[in-house]
Amino acid sequence: MHETTALLVEFGAVILALGLLGRLAGRVGLSPIPLYLLAGLAFGHGGLLPLNASEEFVGVGAEIGVILLLLLLGLEYSASELVTSLKTQYPSGAVDFLLNAIPGAVAALLLGWGPVAAVALAGVTWISSSGVIAKVLTDLGRLGNRETPVILGVLVLEDLSMAVYLPLLTALLAGVGLAGGSVTLLIALGAVGIVLYLALRHGRLISRWVSSDNPEMLLLVVLGLTVLVAGIAQELQVSAAVGAFLVGISLSGEVAEGARKLLMPLRDLFAAIFFVFFGLSTDPTAIPPVLLPALLLAVVTTVTKVLTGWYAARRAGIGPNGRLRAGGTLVARGEFSIVIAGLTTAVEPRIGPIATAYVLIMVILGPLTARWTAPVVNRARTGLLPLFGITSRKPAEPAPSETPAAAEETPAAEEAAEEAPEPPAPREDAHALPPHG
Repeated sequence: MHETTALLVEFGAVILALGLLGRLAGRVGLSPIPLYLLAGLAFGHGGLLPLNASEEFVGVGAEIGVILLLLLLGLEYSASELVTSLKTQYPSGAVDFLLNAIPGAVAALLLGWGPVAAVALAGVTWISSSGVIAKVLTDLGRLGNRETPVILGVLVLEDLSMAVYLPLLTALLAGVGLAGGSVTLLIALGAVGIVLYLALRHGRLISRWVSSDNPEMLLLVVLGLTVLVAGIAQELQVSAAVGAFLVGISLSGEVAEGARKLLMPLRDLFAAIFFVFFGLSTDPTAIPPVLLPALLLAVVTTVTKVLTGWYAARRAGIGPNGRLRAGGTLVARGEFSIVIAGLTTAVEPRIGPIATAYVLIMVILGPLTARWTAPVVNRARTGLLPLFGITSRKPAEPAPSETPAAAEETPAAEEAAEEAPEPPAPREDAHALPPHG
């Protein structure tokens, strides 16, 4: 078979398989990410149907997928929203980092993988999946709940932290040393600061320059600008993903809304290809030996994310049920954990298998913890604790309804007033979160 023909046949088969898997995931109510990863394992070396002709082409598509993921994420937030989150949510962001990054770093060191792998695995366990969480909030009807802005605030801080973390990780992976890493980090911080300043002061001018009534022209300008900036950022060792994120932040208003609608289908396509490519680069036979460490890491970081949500919601004056729901919702990891692991596998290939196993577990566990954390804890408090001679000081709260209208029905009037649902505060020109990732 001719090389071009083989590429078309293989690539078409991959896209068709992804479409069928995505449809299957939608019917069973799960994120398609784990199925995409499993497809990559099946198509990779050592899998059932290894790709030969199209692997390099899929690799290029995977790079575009990362860029589009971060671009769409940047389009969801305005510069003023990021600054406000930094001012009000930074204690929660610090707790989130300490509770969830440290377990990954400690696990890598215990496995004898060295400091660079520790920094990478810390990022894998730290960052929650905005895409999966957005879908969970929508499916459970919780967009109007009082704890939802708290969840969004934590996610915003995590996403903004990526603009600092990714350049630092890239420098460590390149082996540039402490001095070179410091320069790269300063460049990244300077770039973030400049973009935030320009977006705050001159965001309308930037958006007006990019704006076009012709959807085709708008798509070409935004996509071309993003890929160009991503390439320049990559050359400066700041990370192409960060460059794309900064482009998204700089756009606002109708331009951001229009660009998001045009780019979402492309984002979904190339993001799926990215997950497949990550699976291609992972040897399926390497997963069973790390399955137990990945499972232990999943258990620990599930607890730490619940504690993170509890702390953040408590700072906002939200009651126990809302705190538990916030923590359970934040559990899911997904796209950005894979992005971090994908950057690392070329230098530290042992990260790939454990990251794949970990994300497979967490992306399935996340929707379950979002739904059941509060009911299970309440049931334990009212039913199991008395068996050990432990009694609650206050009456048990009923399990919350999954609809915003009945999100917080507690016996006490103060609790009911405190937990009354209110709409989240998204940016004026965007939805609170992307629909899926």
